[in-house]
Amino acid sequence: MEFNLTSLEHTLQTRAPGLMDSRRAYAVLVPLVEREGELCLLYEVRAKTLRRQPGEVCFPGGRMEAEETPEECALRETWEELAIPSGAVRLVGRLDFIAHRANFLMQPVLGVVDSGALERMVPSTAEVDEVFFVPMSYLLTHPPIEYTYELIPTPAENFPYEVIGIPRDYRWQKGSENVPVYPWKGRAIWGLTGRITRNLIQICKTPG
Repeated sequence: MEFNLTSLEHTLQTRAPGLMDSRRAYAVLVPLVEREGELCLLYEVRAKTLRRQPGEVCFPGGRMEAEETPEECALRETWEELAIPSGAVRLVGRLDFIAHRANFLMQPVLGVVDSGALERMVPSTAEVDEVFFVPMSYLLTHPPIEYTYELIPTPAENFPYEVIGIPRDYRWQKGSENVPVYPWKGRAIWGLTGRITRNLIQICKTPG
């Protein structure tokens, strides 16, 4: 195959940059709902029968399908998990995305759910054990507890040190992961869901 600069220029001008080496992309809806006169965030508790992260707190969402936008994915997953139709959600905008170390992209989308649709909500028993609500006023005044752990590179025994020209005691760049935890009435909002929640609160506190 010969290198064609003209073809490359056309490709770069017409493609949207993505997350390098990403194997998959996900989107979640961050649902704002009105409860007893104040705005709250709606959270799900994943069904204990699920293979991945059973019993953990999350937002409605999942893996993006081919040619699907984050908004389309978030609305589709919300319908599948909670039976809230897309027409009952007013999309506000995208929050900051997460480029995860496991080579996937997570795109949160903020939306306001119609109160009537919330009353008719039917969580899928296959995916959702329960839902609960946390007032925005609480999240704005109660910062998360934050924990940090180290990420230490551990190359395999057959890593080609000699080919690259570096010693076997090469000092790899270490990393770290910050884990925000929001305790709420016996539950813990943490992980990616905690990070998305913290990001929303940070945006709310940023002067417009």
